[in-house]
Amino acid sequence: MVLVLANVGLAGSRIALPATAILSAINPSNLKLELTESLVLDDIDNTILKMHSLREIGIRFSMDDFGTGYSSLSSLRKLPLYQLKIDQSFVRDITTDPDDAVIVQTIIAMAMSLGMEVIAEGVETEEQRVFLELHGCHAIQGYLFGRPMPLDEFERLLASTLSTSKQ
Repeated sequence: MVLVLANVGLAGSRIALPATAILSAINPSNLKLELTESLVLDDIDNTILKMHSLREIGIRFSMDDFGTGYSSLSSLRKLPLYQLKIDQSFVRDITTDPDDAVIVQTIIAMAMSLGMEVIAEGVETEEQRVFLELHGCHAIQGYLFGRPMPLDEFERLLASTLSTSKQ
């Protein structure tokens, strides 16, 4: 199981208290922090130092909504990321807009060349799923697989799925 914390700020001291509490309760290698480009760029040098320190104890980092911010390829190269999440604004029209298709293919190829996993967000159609799989995308998120649901509903679905798989 991996605990995902989204949009955690690393530039200031905001992470100190939550990190202490979280790391005392779980193995750091089971923790993934999702950051957005704009959050990372607030104080890039300080953020990079903190990210490297956290990576040394096993915490992994994912760049969420990739492509919507202003990060440079130079910054991307310096960040200790293991994963890029392609923003749904690029995924939405990959089967009808050649520009979006090229952008997504390029992001996937670049991330893979840098040794990163790639997740596509906002996948709603089978055609999008097939396109992404054919181009090497590691994982896919979106309404094609399910809509957000309350925790109690998710727990029922999980219990039902587990009991069905044991039969």
